[in-house]
Amino acid sequence: MTQNPDEFVPDGEAANDGPEEPIIPDDASELLDVDSPVEAPVEGSAEERQAKPAASGGDSDLEAQLAERTADLQRLHAEYVNYKRRVDRDRDLARQKGVEQVVNDLLPVLDSIEAARQHGEFEGGFRLVVDALEKVTGKYGLVAYGEVGEPFDPHVHEALMQLPLEGDHDTTVVSAVIQKGIRLGERIVRPARVGVADPN
Repeated sequence: MTQNPDEFVPDGEAANDGPEEPIIPDDASELLDVDSPVEAPVEGSAEERQAKPAASGGDSDLEAQLAERTADLQRLHAEYVNYKRRVDRDRDLARQKGVEQVVNDLLPVLDSIEAARQHGEFEGGFRLVVDALEKVTGKYGLVAYGEVGEPFDPHVHEALMQLPLEGDHDTTVVSAVIQKGIRLGERIVRPARVGVADPN
C-alpha cells in the first residue's frame, strides 16, 4: 500500500515504521548548552580590542617622555642659574680687584693729601682738586680712618709704639695716628699705624 506523504499516519502504522529518533544536525556545534554559563558580549571588533591596550601603553610612554623632558628643563634651568651666579660673582671679584689695584696706586697720593691737610696747606685750586678726588674715592667706598682717642682694635690698627694719653680711659686707646688706615668697603686695604696708650 502506497501512502500519501501528506496523509496523517498514526504512530506505528506507517511502512517501515520503527522507533523515532531525534533529528540531530550534522554540525552539532551549533547547539547551545542552556546549562553552561554565557559570557558577556564583547564590544567592538578584534582590531579595536587589540588597539585599546596599545593606546594605554602609548599614554604611559607619553607621560614618561613628558616627565623626562620636564626634568631636563628643570636641570637646564638650574644649570643656567648657577652659571649666572658664577659669572656675576666673578665679575664682582674682577671689579673689586681692579678698584683695589687703583687704590693701592693712589695710596702715596692720599698720604700726601693727608700730610698737606695736617699742615694747613689746603688753599685755592689744590683744595678743589682734593675735594673732587675724595668724592671719586668715596663713590667706590674708599674711607680713611684712624683718630686719636678711639679704642684700639688689632684687626684694623697696627700699633707701632706706646705713648701716654691724657684723660681717663678704661681700655687701650689710640694715642697718636702715624698713618691713616684705608678701608675699601668692608675690606681693610691698609691698617692704620698708630701709637697706643694703656688703660689708666
